Amino acid sequence: MKTPICDFVREYSAGNPGRLHMPGHKGRALLGPEPLDITEIPGADVLYASGGIIRESEENAASLFGSARTVYSVEGSSLCIRAMLYLAQMHAALQGKRPRIAAGRNAHRVFLDAAALLDPELVWLTGDRTELLTCRISAEELEPLFSDPETAPTAVYLTSPDYLGTCTDLRPVAELCHSHGALLLADNAHGAYLRFLPGELHPLQQGADLCCDSAHKTLPVLTGGAYLHFGQSCPAELLPMAERAMALFASTSPSYLILQSLDAVNALLSGEYPQRLLETAERLRTLKTRLTAQGWRLAETEPLKITLLPKSKGYTGLELASLLAAENLVCEFADPDALVLMITPETEPVILKKLLDTLTRLERRTPITVRAPAPGAPNPVMSPKQAVMRPFEEIPIRESLGRILAGPSVSCPPAVPVVLCGERIDEAAIRLFRYYGIQSCQVLKE
Repeated sequence: MKTPICDFVREYSAGNPGRLHMPGHKGRALLGPEPLDITEIPGADVLYASGGIIRESEENAASLFGSARTVYSVEGSSLCIRAMLYLAQMHAALQGKRPRIAAGRNAHRVFLDAAALLDPELVWLTGDRTELLTCRISAEELEPLFSDPETAPTAVYLTSPDYLGTCTDLRPVAELCHSHGALLLADNAHGAYLRFLPGELHPLQQGADLCCDSAHKTLPVLTGGAYLHFGQSCPAELLPMAERAMALFASTSPSYLILQSLDAVNALLSGEYPQRLLETAERLRTLKTRLTAQGWRLAETEPLKITLLPKSKGYTGLELASLLAAENLVCEFADPDALVLMITPETEPVILKKLLDTLTRLERRTPITVRAPAPGAPNPVMSPKQAVMRPFEEIPIRESLGRILAGPSVSCPPAVPVVLCGERIDEAAIRLFRYYGIQSCQVLKE
């Protein structure tokens, strides 16, 4: 597969031009990649007004993912999530309806930030949620929301896989949404690679209309590289709005280094990389089996993620992360209950062996029986937009009972808020704040 962005930049750099344009480094290496770092000069195309090499590269990506349209992001899935909500607004407007989005309660904080800007009506879905980060939503839970056409959601927003690797089968949800003219939006930030494994695991293959993928999380792409995909079922009138939706929230100075990375990975994905993904998934399946045989408890996850639940062996996730760090093994995420490890074909087998050997050496301890407090029911007082547009103050958690949250209160990772802005802080929220070590929060001034 051709790599038009990479080819153009390399040819331009090789010509040793007098760079009388941005960036200020003029192609002279300070860190190393500067000769390939350009701006939107003639021939380089314009991101979100593309018609040349960027559009050609995006069309290559669309053919690989099986989408009706794919648009690049150099600002991660965060930008794509904002664009998806804007497109959901436009879809509702075209139907003559007020936008009403039913969303899984474990949505990333960027979803909430976008909702605060765009002000749709939100309906929170809790599904089988017993912990902060995971929230499986079924079509059965959603179906009653569509009983009244006047109040039915115009879009449903779900996260799959979530931060711990939990996947939701989106097919019945997609069927339900489409039967009522609603969009299905999928936050697939952690699952771009799923398109290239057997089994129709990717949200696009399961009927999502709009889907964001963070290429940099699970594919060999520079940090910030992501995709906004339009599924084959997406209403045709939304496709011409793709670039406008992204441009509304994006920088006008895109990174051509990240664009080249997205372009280059197309060639990999059209070649042997899917086979490498499959081999890595099989290798990881064997590793998980061996860990389970040693008494380690693992969460059910997508193929290239290991989520250890180490309390059954007497360790917290934070303690286990520290023990691994002492062996120069750095995890993706740890909290009192879980430890998350992300694996790709770029993870060398020697690293996986070292991980297994380290975990094998750890002695079994008395199991830790303390569990995370259960999240409480949503207690909205005002919309997120109303909350973020009012003055706020930062106060200690011990003084926050009954106050209205003004901003997200759980930092990234994993950026799933305990309470959402505009909601009243209750005892359940305070228990979670304390459990996760959160000392203060922003509340509306009284």
